[in-house]
Amino acid sequence: MTEPPEIPGRRPRHRQPGQGARQQPPPQQQPGRRPPQPPRDAPPTRQNPPRRPEAQRTRPPRPAVAPPPAPPEEPQEEPRSHRRWDEPAEPRRGHGHGHGHGSAAPASDQVKRLLAALLIPFALATVVGIVVLYPWGHVQKTGADLGFGQYPVNGEVVSAGAASCSESESGQGCVKLAVKMQDGPRPGQTIEQVMPTDPGTPRFAVGDQVVLSYAGEYPDEPTSFEVVDFQRGTPLMVLALVFAGAVLVLGRWQGLAALVGLGLSLVTLVGFVLPAILAGQDPLLVAVVGAGLTMFIVLYLTHGFSARTSTAVLGTLLSLSLIGLLSSAFTAATSLTGLDEHTSSLMGALGAPIDARGLLLAGIVIGALGVLDDVTVTQTSAVWELRAANPTLTWRQLYGAGLRIGRDHVSSAVNTLVLAYAGAALPMLLAYTLSGRTFGQIVSSQAVAQEVVRTLVGSIGLVAAVPITTAIAALVAIREPASPGAVPERAEDQRRSGAPGAR
Repeated sequence: MTEPPEIPGRRPRHRQPGQGARQQPPPQQQPGRRPPQPPRDAPPTRQNPPRRPEAQRTRPPRPAVAPPPAPPEEPQEEPRSHRRWDEPAEPRRGHGHGHGHGSAAPASDQVKRLLAALLIPFALATVVGIVVLYPWGHVQKTGADLGFGQYPVNGEVVSAGAASCSESESGQGCVKLAVKMQDGPRPGQTIEQVMPTDPGTPRFAVGDQVVLSYAGEYPDEPTSFEVVDFQRGTPLMVLALVFAGAVLVLGRWQGLAALVGLGLSLVTLVGFVLPAILAGQDPLLVAVVGAGLTMFIVLYLTHGFSARTSTAVLGTLLSLSLIGLLSSAFTAATSLTGLDEHTSSLMGALGAPIDARGLLLAGIVIGALGVLDDVTVTQTSAVWELRAANPTLTWRQLYGAGLRIGRDHVSSAVNTLVLAYAGAALPMLLAYTLSGRTFGQIVSSQAVAQEVVRTLVGSIGLVAAVPITTAIAALVAIREPASPGAVPERAEDQRRSGAPGAR
């Protein structure tokens, strides 16, 4: 018995179980003609798709009753493999890390004990050295008492004109100045001074603020006074204020701490180092103790009490010790005496022996301290930032990365140190150049050789400060808890995505 054909738009009849449904072939459509459309007033047709086999079903049948709405789920984190290598990874839930480079993370008890065990002996040695070396009860004579003879008196040039150098001679080889004194034994009075016009004498003009030296006797005699220099107090004060303003604008509170540390450094130099050397103490030992005191004060005051600062202090101490040993060895090997023109004049005025070689060594240590602070603080900060960026780095990896950062800094610091010493000795180098001597003779002379030793020893200390400080910083940093903001997945993300620098 054949089934009646199904009419489009009507449901098929209900079939009894067991009756198969014969599929009709789709009607052939002639090209260029639209298929027949149902009437507009006809109800919409509903065609059931053919049933899939049970094995191909991908979802259960739709329930008759809709289930209650599920609570909103938290957004799922995107898989790490789907993120771009340059996209910052989200912090893991539960840790609450925020990336910040301001203050260092608090050190663990193990790190604190390690740093205290290393630094406390140095701090105690510095305190003991100050107590022992300070010239207690020593009364230092002034320049007038030692024969330097002179008390400074401020004045102003009110007139200037050509004149002969003496009353018995004629000509115009000198200049006569009328100077009105602003203080001293005859304030408000005017005296006349005759000054030569040779190339080695400064040129004075009307309106110049000058300084006269007063011998201390016969204030009514013009010969008791001599014009020696210009007044520079006001311009230097303006320059100092500009410098302080620039530091405060850029550094703010840390800049203020740096200015206070600079002032305390000058106090240490004037209040301890110079009096102790003038009192006859060993200049090198005084310089080492003074440099240690300056370093403790300046670094902790500027950068705060933290494991990072303590690491920089330790690296600076070890580098200074190396510079002291090398300078002692090479000044003895090159037979440097340190007896230049100024040192000889000082020893003759004091009437007491001063270790001139020790004075040279003290200058080397103090001169290298400022650049050493810069190198050690920079290296320590670099290691800490590397540790914060990837806490999974080992000691060897931290040391290698920090050392690569320090190479560029060392090259520029050495160049700065060499040019600074060369610039300070430029008049002396010019004089030796005009002497007709060879380069080897000029370099091996006393005045030039001591600058060469000063420069090269200081540069060696700077170069050694980078691996020394980096090794100590890496050793301390891996024992600290990971600082806020560390993202340990970052290196793994770069490796999986094949990004540059992921090796």
